[in-house]
Amino acid sequence: MSAGPAPSPPAPRRIDPGLQPQRTALAWNRTALAVLANGLLLLRAGSHAGQAAVFTAGTLLLAGAAAMAGCGWWRRRQLMRDDPPGAPGPGVVGIALAVTLAACVAGIVAIAAGAVGPGSGPAP
Repeated sequence: MSAGPAPSPPAPRRIDPGLQPQRTALAWNRTALAVLANGLLLLRAGSHAGQAAVFTAGTLLLAGAAAMAGCGWWRRRQLMRDDPPGAPGPGVVGIALAVTLAACVAGIVAIAAGAVGPGSGPAP
């Protein structure tokens, strides 16, 4: 007894990119912009207070913002391909983690140095 022809395997599913690449690119850009803004604030605070540690932290954040923007550009190009990969690779995740940790350390350095916080603004 034959049950009929064997079912054919399902056709490969073409991934619909939809708006995911755009949302991903916007998220990377927002993160890079936030890191950039914080880096500029630390540069300003460090230069006005004459504190090299805060100035250096701001400079590192500017480099981190550039790295985040580059990762966002690369990830968007990756997702716009016809056969997009799944999750980002360990290199991209490592860069994001390093920039996040650098931002946290920069904030702690700025607070410890007294460059930001109550009473750190210009004199009235």
